[in-house]
Amino acid sequence: MTDKFNYEKMLDSAYEQLPKRTATDERFELPILDTFPQGSKTIVKNFDTALEKIRRKKEEVIKYLSRELAIPISHDGSRLTLNGKINSRLLNEKFSDYVNSHVLCKECKKPDTNIIEEHGVKVLRCEACGAKSPVR
Repeated sequence: MTDKFNYEKMLDSAYEQLPKRTATDERFELPILDTFPQGSKTIVKNFDTALEKIRRKKEEVIKYLSRELAIPISHDGSRLTLNGKINSRLLNEKFSDYVNSHVLCKECKKPDTNIIEEHGVKVLRCEACGAKSPVR
């Protein structure tokens, strides 16, 4: 009986000495768009980096953001230029909405998806679980 008690005590001591976990278990973190105003326009500095993380074409994302924000958008180099003063919080909300509806799987919530066209309908197909869901 004392051996089990000593083992439990040593185990508790070992767990206390372990460093606290700071990283998340998720391998996908939503990229935050880094914006700054320039006159009457808003510039997104890290647009290309964000696109690499979500694995989508720039034309698709620009079309979505332009429609949602109701402003013209242009892409030059690695920067995105929005023709209007847009609050960073609002832009990141719209970008998050895009990721939730066009990137993350509806079933397993993983970003391992592709947009394919089946019978004239755009479908989000998950490479991880095989689920398919329509994209508006």
